[in-house]
Amino acid sequence: MSGDVVTGYHGKPRCAWAGAGDTAFGRYHDEVWGNRSYDESTMFEALTLGVFEVGLSWSIVFGKQDAFRRAFLDFDVSQVAAMTERDVDRLTRDASIIRNRRKIQATVDNARAMRAASPTLAALAKSYEITRTRAPRSIADLPKSTPEAEEFAKQLKSQGYRFVGPTSVYAFMQNVGVVNDHVHGCFRASDYRHLDPEH
Repeated sequence: MSGDVVTGYHGKPRCAWAGAGDTAFGRYHDEVWGNRSYDESTMFEALTLGVFEVGLSWSIVFGKQDAFRRAFLDFDVSQVAAMTERDVDRLTRDASIIRNRRKIQATVDNARAMRAASPTLAALAKSYEITRTRAPRSIADLPKSTPEAEEFAKQLKSQGYRFVGPTSVYAFMQNVGVVNDHVHGCFRASDYRHLDPEH
């Protein structure tokens, strides 16, 4: 097993960045990251966490995930789109989240874009899906962005989305399974083969 894969607490090989333990980060790796979702609130949450990650580390943002869910009403797009300037003011004083006014306002604006945009975010994501038959060989092989992410970001910006550069859009693509970037050897990798012949 390479240094990019560890054996998790459940006995399955995992991407090393997830660690081996039964942790929230580990469960995120096993159950969420790279798992294709078209659910509107799930996609909005992934997009929003990418907005707040700009200039910060993923671990900081991930650690505040529950607080973001409370602040943005479980990422109900219609409810966030209806937020007012008073709501934005209130959230800039909420110490449980990242109190960046521009990013908070961008989240509200992005919800409004999701409500109004055509094609929808789900439809756009589907058009940029990347199918891998060979998983990345190592964590070092994972790109920060791709030509697909650059084009996707341009499309989103043209629809009124904010804080959606190629890097944050690629992170969104990874998060909702538009691309599967689990590395070779991980049980979630695109080229993983179960030893059990029945699978």
